[in-house]
Amino acid sequence: MAEEKAPALGFVLDNPIISILRDAYQSFSERRAALGLSNPGTVDNIAREVQKDVFLTNYMFTGLRADMTKAFSASPLFHVSHAFTMGAQGLPPYSFAAMYGTPKVFLQGNVDNDGQLSARANYRWTNAFVTKTNTQLASGPGQTMIQIDNEYTGNDFSASLKSLNPSVLDGGLTGIYIASYLQALTPSLAVGLEAIWQRGALNQGPETLVSYCAKYKGTDWIASAQLQAQGAISTSYWRRLTDRVEAGVDLTLQFQPGMGSRGGLMGSGLRKDGTATLGAKYDFRASNFRAQVDSTGRLSCLLEKRVAPFVTLTFAGEVDQFKQQSKLGMAVSIEAPSEEMAEQQERMGGSPSPPPPF
Repeated sequence: MAEEKAPALGFVLDNPIISILRDAYQSFSERRAALGLSNPGTVDNIAREVQKDVFLTNYMFTGLRADMTKAFSASPLFHVSHAFTMGAQGLPPYSFAAMYGTPKVFLQGNVDNDGQLSARANYRWTNAFVTKTNTQLASGPGQTMIQIDNEYTGNDFSASLKSLNPSVLDGGLTGIYIASYLQALTPSLAVGLEAIWQRGALNQGPETLVSYCAKYKGTDWIASAQLQAQGAISTSYWRRLTDRVEAGVDLTLQFQPGMGSRGGLMGSGLRKDGTATLGAKYDFRASNFRAQVDSTGRLSCLLEKRVAPFVTLTFAGEVDQFKQQSKLGMAVSIEAPSEEMAEQQERMGGSPSPPPPF
């Protein structure tokens, strides 16, 4: 039986067409490896250096906040934290969080005083393939959400497939599905695209959107651009001025159909909106300072200062010149590692384990 299958299988694998395709793929892979390309990152983080590292949009808060974290173990990673807020917009008065991580698994859960639960669960199948899930449960209508993200990181490319609230329970496919791909063409240039397919309900038609992006990396600067299907163009530029100073600028242009100066259909045209943001980040020995200003008249700054080995103070402020409004925030963060964790780190020495799949 095996003797009968061997010739058939050999014909499939060793025929001239398969051999030509295999040789062409091997030749292409060798030339591709000879270029010395590195992984360009992901489409979601195409402008990470500006929007997440320099700008303080993700760090801004108002009111008073206190975070207390207790670290029980470093390998596996296990932390618990309590967060208290007062006068903060969009944050609950109290929340409890727990985090667990190994080289293959990352688990994080958060519950607040209103009973709203959010959880993250990531699993690393291989060194290149990671599955990430994000779930949110709340009593309010439309607040329950689940997101599943599959990321593959190659030597010179990144691919991702996301789904937001996927479902087939209504007799058809509904939800939001996002596929993205970013490929390095040269050691400095990378291009990619992102496709979105969404359908809110079966009685609604599906919508498809495609956007394109590019990223160029210089010696000490990075430029990126995105062309979105809704008619928006976003560009960013990041530069390292010194070893401790970074600066970035972001420009977003939105083109939408609008009414012309005469009104009516005869006077219709494109309505153009744009926002420019300039920011800088200063890293000091025990603190860092971020500041940014945009074309809408908002000036923001944030200072993080480590006043003790496990205590950090954060001050945030924002002034809106056009609306004549201001916001202030102050936070204290306390991290208390256990004695067992310190002993564990000493035993690990200079060979730390791989990080969890955050």
